[in-house]
Amino acid sequence: MEFRYLGRSGLKISEITYGNWITHGGQVDDGTATACVRAALEAGITSFDTADVYMNGAAETVLGDALAGQRRESLEIFTKVYWPTGPGGPNDCGLSRKHIRESIEASLRRLRTDYVDLYQAHRYDTETPLEETMQAFADVVRSGKALYIGVSEWTAEQIRAGAALARELAVPLVSSQPQYSALWRVIEPEVVPACREEGLSQIVWSPIAQGVLTGKYLPGQPVPEGSRATDTSGGGASFVKAWLSDETLTRVQALRPVAEAAGLTMAQLAVAWVLQNDNVAAAIIGASRPEQVAENVKAAGVRLDEATMAAIDEALGDAVILDPGLTAARAPRRRPV
Repeated sequence: MEFRYLGRSGLKISEITYGNWITHGGQVDDGTATACVRAALEAGITSFDTADVYMNGAAETVLGDALAGQRRESLEIFTKVYWPTGPGGPNDCGLSRKHIRESIEASLRRLRTDYVDLYQAHRYDTETPLEETMQAFADVVRSGKALYIGVSEWTAEQIRAGAALARELAVPLVSSQPQYSALWRVIEPEVVPACREEGLSQIVWSPIAQGVLTGKYLPGQPVPEGSRATDTSGGGASFVKAWLSDETLTRVQALRPVAEAAGLTMAQLAVAWVLQNDNVAAAIIGASRPEQVAENVKAAGVRLDEATMAAIDEALGDAVILDPGLTAARAPRRRPV
C-alpha cells in the first residue's frame, strides 16, 4: 500500500480507501461485510469511508463493529452528514448547527470511536447559511470529535467560499469527495483547479463506475445475476443504469486489450487511472466479496505510462462525460425533507 497526504494537511491516508456505501447493512450480510473489512486491513488499507445516511446508520454500525479491536491510532475513519437520517423529521437533514451536532454524536456512537479523522459535508445545504455550517464544523473540530473537515460533490464556487470561511475559523478543510472515473471526469475543468488553489485533494468515489469499468456488463447481454445492477433494495441498480447503454459498454470492452497490455485487470486499470491525477489522494473501493478487495488493491502504486493513458482515452472516446456543470445540475436544490 502507498499513502498520500490529504490536501495541505500532515495527514496521510491509504491511496486505496475502503468504502461501504450500498454494501454494508444492505447488499451483503454482516459476516461478509466484516470479512471484506478484514481483507482491506490485511491488504494494508488504513482509511475507511462511510456516511450516516448509508442504510440509515446501519453501515456505520457494521463498520464500527468490524473495526472493533483494531488500534484506533492506526486507522483513518471518515464519515459524512447531510442526507436524511432517523425518522426523517424536519431537522433530520441538512447542515444546520442542530443537525451537525446531533449527527456527529450519533455517528461516533455507531462507529464506536471518540472521534473521526475526517467529517464531510455530504452535499451543499442551500437552506443553511454557509457561515452557520462552517462554524458548526469548526465547533466539531475544536471539541476533538473530528480532526479534519471535507466536502462532497460541492461546486468549485462553493469550495472556494467554504475554504475562505475555514481559513477565518482556522479549521482544516482538506478534502473533496466527488464521483470520478475514466468515464466521469466532470471535476477536471473546475473542481480540481479550485481544490489545488485552496489546498484540498480528492477522495474519489466510484472509480470503477459502479462496476461498469470491470467489463462484466456486456453490450446486448442481460446484466449478471447478483451484480449491482440487480440491487433494487439498496439503490445500486439506479446508479448503474446510466452506464448500461450498448454504446458505452462497447467502448468499455475496448479497454480489455489495454488492461492486458498493462498487466492489469480492467478493475485495476480503472482504479490506477484515477490515481494518476496528482490531486487525488485516494480512490474509494467497495466490495461484496473479500476477493474483490484483494484484487482491486493491487492498483496501489501502479503508474500508467503516457501511451496507456492515451489508449484509454482513445478506447472510451465520446463515452467520457466532461461537463463541469453536472456537479451543480445533480445537486439537491432543497433539502430532501
